Amino acid sequence: HSTFPQNNEPSLFDSPAERYLKARQSVQRFTVTQLGLAIFSNENSNKINISKCCISGVKSILLKYECIHEFHCQQGECSIQFLSHYGFDYNKFLKDGIPYMNEVQEKILSQHLLAGSWKVSSVLDRDVLKKAIDEVTCWIAAAEEEETMILQDLSGYQMFEVQLVLRQALQNVWTQPLGDKKVMVKKVSPQHRQLLENSPSDCCQKEFILLSARGFTNLFQTLVKAKKPLVGHNMLMDLMHLHDKFYQPLPESYEEFKRNIHNLFPVLIDTKTVTKSIWKQCPFPRVSNLLEVYAVLCSSNLNPKDPTCPVIDLASDCSRYAEKKSPHEAGYDAFLCGSVLLRSAHLLLCRSTDDAVEADPSFSHYLTVLAVYLNKVNVIRGGVSSINFSGEDVPCQHPPLLVVHVRGWPGLNERQIYQEFKALCRFDVRWLSKNQFILLSNKFNHVRRVLRDYRHHPHLRVS
Repeated sequence: HSTFPQNNEPSLFDSPAERYLKARQSVQRFTVTQLGLAIFSNENSNKINISKCCISGVKSILLKYECIHEFHCQQGECSIQFLSHYGFDYNKFLKDGIPYMNEVQEKILSQHLLAGSWKVSSVLDRDVLKKAIDEVTCWIAAAEEEETMILQDLSGYQMFEVQLVLRQALQNVWTQPLGDKKVMVKKVSPQHRQLLENSPSDCCQKEFILLSARGFTNLFQTLVKAKKPLVGHNMLMDLMHLHDKFYQPLPESYEEFKRNIHNLFPVLIDTKTVTKSIWKQCPFPRVSNLLEVYAVLCSSNLNPKDPTCPVIDLASDCSRYAEKKSPHEAGYDAFLCGSVLLRSAHLLLCRSTDDAVEADPSFSHYLTVLAVYLNKVNVIRGGVSSINFSGEDVPCQHPPLLVVHVRGWPGLNERQIYQEFKALCRFDVRWLSKNQFILLSNKFNHVRRVLRDYRHHPHLRVS
C-alpha cells in the first residue's frame, strides 16, 4: 500500500522518476550478497554454449573514514529464512566473499593508502588480524634473523590487510603471500627491510592493493568495455545495484541514471518485458516466476523441437543445472534468463514469418525480432509499464480513474479507504480533497465491479 509518505511500496500513481527515487532509497541501504553471470556464446551453427560464472559471495570493502555498507536483511520474501531455504551459504559469504567498490570508494581508498591513514573496520577482519598479530608477536621474540613462519587461512583482501598491519606495527618483519590463503612472515634487519620496500615486485604496492580491493568491479569493468547485450528478468533493481555498487553512487536525477546506464550497457533486454508481450501474441500462460516462464517455454506446445531451435549446451562447471533446478541461486537464475531470451526470440521469429525459419538463425536475426523490446525494462505496478533507457518513457493506458465521495463517514483516511475496497479488488488510493479520494487500478473488470457493487452504498458514492 503506497499512499503514505513512510511507505515505499510501488504504486500505479508513481511516475518513473518517483519510482526511481523509491527504489534508490532501498538500493542505498542494502549490500550485494550474490551475483550470477551466464555468458552465452555462439559456438557453431545453432548451438549456443554457456560459460557460467557464479559469484557465490560478494562483500564490500569497508573504510573507517567513510559511511560503510551495513548488512541489511529485508523482512518478508527476501528474508534470511528465504535465502537459507534455497541453500544460500552465509558462512561462505562472510568468510570468502569477493570485495567490490565503486569509483568514489576506490578514490577514497587510494587517498588513504597514499597517506598511510587506512584502518580495518570490518569486525570479522579485525578478529583475524588480531589472531595473526598475536601469533607473529609471540614468534618473533625468539626468532633469528631470516627465519620464517606461515600464517594460514586468510581470505581475499585479508591477505593484504594482514601484511599492511604487520609491516606497520613491526619494523623488523617482511611479508610475502604464498597463495592458497597463506602469508609468509620473515624476520629481517632494518636495512634489508628498506631494500625490500623499494622493490618493484612488492605485492603490497598501491596498484596491487587496489586491484585486489576492486574485486568483482574488475569483471564489471570488463563487461562494460565489451558492450554486449545485457539480459535480465525484471532487471530494474539489478541495474540500480550495478550502478551503485560497481560504478558510482546512484544520482538523485532519474534522467542522469538513465543516461549512465545506457552509456554503460547500450543494449538491455528484459525477459519480463518480452514475455509479457508473448502473452498477447501466443497462447502463453500468465506466469511471472522466472522458473515457471522457463518451464512453459520449454514445453512442446510453445517451442517445438524443430531443427532450427537453438540448442543450449552447458559448460562442464555448470552442467548440474541441466539435471537439477536451483532457483534463487544467482548463476542458475542467470542461466534461466539467457535461456528464456533465446526461446522467446525463436518463438517470435517463427511467428513473424510465414516461411520456414532459415536453417541457422543467428543472434542478429533474434535481435531483429526483439528490436521493439530493446532497452525497455519492466516496471512493476507503476505509471509506466517499462522504462525506456534509450528514449522517452510511454505512460500506461490504465482504466479510468474512480472518484470516491464520502458522505456521513467523518475522519475517513486513505488507509481505511484502501481496506474498504481491498477485499473486493486492488486499487491504489490518493487523497483528493476533504471528502474525496481517487482510486486507480490496472484492471478494467475491477473498475466495473466497484461501480456496480457500490451503486447504492450509504456512505460512499463512486463515479
